[in-house]
Amino acid sequence: MSSIQLSERVQRVKPSATIAVSTLAREMRAAGRDVLSLSAGEPDFDTPRHVRAAAAAAMEAGDTRYTTADGTPALKRAICNKFSRDNGLQFEPSQISVGAGAKQVLFNTSAALLNPGDEAIILAPYWVSYPDIVKLCDGTPVIVSAGIESGYKATPEQVESAITERTRMLFFNTPGNPTGVSYTRPELEALGEVLSARERIVVVSDDIYEHIYWGGAPWLTPAQLWTGMRDRIVTVNGVSKAYAMTGWRIGYAGANVDLVNSMRKLCSQTTANPSSISQAAAAAALEGDQSMLAAMRDAFKQRYEYAYEAVNALPGMRCAPAQGAFYVFADAREAIQDQGLGNDTELAEWILSEAEVALVPGAAFGASGHIRFSFACGMDDLREAMRRLKRLLS
Repeated sequence: MSSIQLSERVQRVKPSATIAVSTLAREMRAAGRDVLSLSAGEPDFDTPRHVRAAAAAAMEAGDTRYTTADGTPALKRAICNKFSRDNGLQFEPSQISVGAGAKQVLFNTSAALLNPGDEAIILAPYWVSYPDIVKLCDGTPVIVSAGIESGYKATPEQVESAITERTRMLFFNTPGNPTGVSYTRPELEALGEVLSARERIVVVSDDIYEHIYWGGAPWLTPAQLWTGMRDRIVTVNGVSKAYAMTGWRIGYAGANVDLVNSMRKLCSQTTANPSSISQAAAAAALEGDQSMLAAMRDAFKQRYEYAYEAVNALPGMRCAPAQGAFYVFADAREAIQDQGLGNDTELAEWILSEAEVALVPGAAFGASGHIRFSFACGMDDLREAMRRLKRLLS
């Protein structure tokens, strides 16, 4: 037994479930198992050629030194242009914070805002890291749950009832991970009415799936509608999902300048700066040809249409329609009962062992009894995985 005493902070969080499942799938493949992974939220497309060329050019030019802690001037200008072009939001470079992935930006935002005992409202099903980021920053996650009957969307009444005098933040994600569900304009407007009157609450809008959206109405980020509280909205995005750049690790946010200054201070004492090469590549992604966004979105929509029908046809599984991202989130309670298993974690372990298909249990997303299917893999793997699952569950 180790004599090292670990901090309470690190002991109150758990490893990312999605990373853990993806790692296990890779280890099993390395050991010779024919594992198909429907676990990772990682596009299977290559990073666009002009983005890779920009990275190579930056290296050849000797752009390999420290940069400003929270982003180069060139990347910040590109981000400002992106917000203006895509969202009609006007930011100055002083209002932009760049981090080593959107996850770091979310952490920096929480660390800059939360004091011990402060509460952060998290809408469930949620991305696995939100609650643990809050805990690492000495805050208290307050979970507001919505089930399949409501399309996995929280109501204004639910949010209002969760607000207390300690509420400091609310995390918002649309289209959402793990459900792929996107809030409509009327739903956003109704939530905004509740939040605009609460002047202490900062809304953190995680827009990472913005460009993987196929809903009928135009996609909107809260800052476009909640104009009266823009100073209290942190609009977070990144290049990982839209441009197939998960490993490049560049995320960013547009926010209140005082908050951005505090986040810069955190960057200066932690990462120093994101990779200079990755920043050059990210600027090229945001400023260059955007036509690949529609091509990738259309490919994901095609996969979604197949996966949605295939998962709903599996014994004991049912899922709600999605409008974006690359996930199908299934209510698997009937399948768990039919197979004589105890919970969704046991179901995912059984499927991995018997069918060699890696899935993520819903408990990791605050929704026990569910299973997340990622269709970020290719169609061949997706079809084979569904064949295996149908044989096993039948």
